[in-house]
Amino acid sequence: MLYYSCSYIFILMASFFCSTNFLLLLMLLTAIPLAIVISLESATPATNYYQFHSTSWLRESSKWDEVNHRFIVSFTDTGGLGVVHVPDNHNPKVVLEEVPVVNNTDFVGNGTCGVFIDRPRNRVLAAIADVSGNTYSAVAAYDLNSWERLFYTHLSSSGDGKSCADDVTVDAEGNAYVTDVKGTQIWKVGVDGQLLSIIKSPIFHAKEWYNDIMTLNGIVYHPNGYLIVAHTITGTLFKVEINNDNKVSVIKVDSKLTFADGLELLSPTKLVVAGVTGVKLVETGDDWLTGSVVGRSPVLTHRFATAAMVKDGKVYINHALGMGYPKKKHIFVEAAFS
Repeated sequence: MLYYSCSYIFILMASFFCSTNFLLLLMLLTAIPLAIVISLESATPATNYYQFHSTSWLRESSKWDEVNHRFIVSFTDTGGLGVVHVPDNHNPKVVLEEVPVVNNTDFVGNGTCGVFIDRPRNRVLAAIADVSGNTYSAVAAYDLNSWERLFYTHLSSSGDGKSCADDVTVDAEGNAYVTDVKGTQIWKVGVDGQLLSIIKSPIFHAKEWYNDIMTLNGIVYHPNGYLIVAHTITGTLFKVEINNDNKVSVIKVDSKLTFADGLELLSPTKLVVAGVTGVKLVETGDDWLTGSVVGRSPVLTHRFATAAMVKDGKVYINHALGMGYPKKKHIFVEAAFS
């Protein structure tokens, strides 16, 4: 009797799922969010913006290369790097084209996440990771002119536990610091690519396990000689004193920075915190012992803001998700803080 009842219910469900009514319901449910996305895509940003075509969906990080007048973008889904050249007197309505410069050959199956331009050494550094399985992490450096690979440093593999190299920055001596969003640590890599040490601290962890699923994310080097790092879910900012035995302390901010992703220094006293819920401008008056949120900028929510960069003294928001087919169109939008 139970078997018969279940079979009967299954037949009824099957007939409904194959019915015209179900197809109409499915069309209605998908049309609503699709209509919202179309409406959002049709709107022109109120501030300056740059659009460009690419060949894949995800561009998690980007930096403005002022010397060569181009954006450098990371290929998160396929791995590699690309550049987007910006002509003089560019019209925002003109869609630019992305040109691949680093192909995914040595790290097949892994994506490229955070990028950093090391201007004194004329190179760009990239964090590389298995973004779906979290079984592999590396960091690489490339010459900004020839795109020759200068080093490739393996940071972890499947036998080392879960890891995901997320973002990278460089100090005054050329040492690189790479955040591990799964392993809750920071790798320090020398100027020539040698793995020097790993920075860990119980302070990096959230109290609740569910807030510790994704941890250390955006990272910047401050000219006063320390790192500022963000915890993804809680949005907690940490100050890491690399010249003081890697002392870690929490920067006390007057507002929550939940779901923090990319960080960018606008000045020694102003920090941009980017994330899917918006972009915040945080200011300090005591060398980053504390901070106050002094500005907030909206983002294109449906495109997932993941990073920020500075171009000509203005903050631009990197939205990770591209739209369109077969070419995907990506967009950088100038932040409008209020």
